[in-house]
Formats: sequence, structure tokens, C-alpha cells
Amino acid sequence: MTGAPTVADAEVSRSLRAAGLRVTAPRLAIMAWLAEHPHSTADAIGVGVRERLGSVSTQAIYDVLGVCTAAGMLRRIEPAGHPARFERRVGDNHHHLVCRGCGHTDDADCAVGTRPCLTPSDHHGFAVDEAEVVFWGLCPSCLTAGEPAHRTTNHEEARQ
Repeated sequence: MTGAPTVADAEVSRSLRAAGLRVTAPRLAIMAWLAEHPHSTADAIGVGVRERLGSVSTQAIYDVLGVCTAAGMLRRIEPAGHPARFERRVGDNHHHLVCRGCGHTDDADCAVGTRPCLTPSDHHGFAVDEAEVVFWGLCPSCLTAGEPAHRTTNHEEARQ
């Protein structure tokens, strides 16, 4: 890693250890990248981490993302027709806004109370612990650029 460890690195190091994970340069770099670039794809994370560390394999990036997601340190979201994205905001059951034009993703807090979406009309015996809601539309940049109001996703195009 370039430069001296930061306060953020120390906090991530403690979190990694608390999760039973070793502290490694790729793990610190990925967590630092995601602190500044939430909702990044594995490819974007790889580019950012390589700028910070030099050579890091794509497999190492995916391994760290998988381990940190399994440990509850990262959340993986998969908007339909888009590559998986990762973020450090975990444990609060927030939702997402996704632009149909460019794919930009932002957080959207639950609209009413705490975890309001966890009571389905029929839970069919499931012990529900998370709800995933994705709001679709156009981001301010795409609205300004005059993107069409509705653009099909790759998934929709594949069905046609």
C-alpha cells in the first residue's frame, strides 16, 4: 500500500480481525475504495485497487469481495440487467435507486419506519430477515442529457 496507514485503515483492520479475517493489503485497499466509491462493480474496484497497490489479480479481487460479503462487511446488490455492485453500508435494510440510462446507483433509506418491508402478506413459512427494493428511473445527469424516459435493460432485451 502506498503511504502510511490511515485511521480508516485501522478501523477496517479491527473490523477484519473481529470477523476472523486476516488483514491484507488487497482487503484494506478494497474497503478503502468502496468507502469512497459505493455501488462499484468488481471491475471498477479492480481498477481502483490496482492504482493503489499495483498488480492484484482479478481472482484476488473476487475472493476478497466474496469473503468480505460472507463476513457481513460488504453488501452485494444485483440490479436486473446490470453487473453486481458492492457497498460497505450493511445491516440497515436500505434500498437503491438505479438509473436506467447510465446505471448510476444511489442509496434510498426506507420510506416509513424501521424495516417496513419485512412483513409480506404471506411469508410461506420463511423467516424473513431482509427485503430488497430497487427503484428505477433516470438520474439527474441522464435527465439533463435527454435520455429516453424508459430504456430496456439487457435482461429485457434478451427476452424480446
